Amino acid sequence: MKSVFQIRDSIIIDDVLSSVEYGTLALCVDNTPYSIPLNFVHDKESIYFHGSKKGKKMQMIYENTNASFSVVQSYSIIQSYFSSNDLLACPATHFFKSIIINGQIEIIDSYEEKVKAMSLLMEKLQKEGGYKPFTDKAYEKMLNAVAVYKLNKKNLTAKFKFGQNLSDERFDMVIEHLKKRNTKIDNATIEMMLNQRIL
Repeated sequence: MKSVFQIRDSIIIDDVLSSVEYGTLALCVDNTPYSIPLNFVHDKESIYFHGSKKGKKMQMIYENTNASFSVVQSYSIIQSYFSSNDLLACPATHFFKSIIINGQIEIIDSYEEKVKAMSLLMEKLQKEGGYKPFTDKAYEKMLNAVAVYKLNKKNLTAKFKFGQNLSDERFDMVIEHLKKRNTKIDNATIEMMLNQRIL
């Protein structure tokens, strides 16, 4: 990864993990990879997930606890002519934020930690509340029936691609094209481009 795209600030990384709703968990057994899109919540050094206690995913976790998890926050597609007049396709790209976390999966047996994980997940996905807290006895049967597991982080890489590598001329060309296209995501992309250009 080019160092110009790398993000090391834990506050910025936590902000992405708090705002992205789902990511992809990658597992591997007998040299056969398997990836699953999942809702998640992060808590310090861990990423929590939940799901069925049975099935391919859980069987693979029992056989190999090593895993990789990735999230992407998508921004604008950048057409080739947004930054070049040479009529080649090569300058076409996509701006984004991405995070990859590698580590080991741990299946949670503790009822208290299940309560914590599911509470954090609901706080993330349903910020307005409107549900009984998971400490309520109404959840006891459901929490005992669900699998809750976490990815304990070994290493993390974060990449933000917003034209940091472009010359001033090409960078300004992209900004002008995004302003003309003027979609909501284009305006958010311009803001991120300018923010990352300063760093």
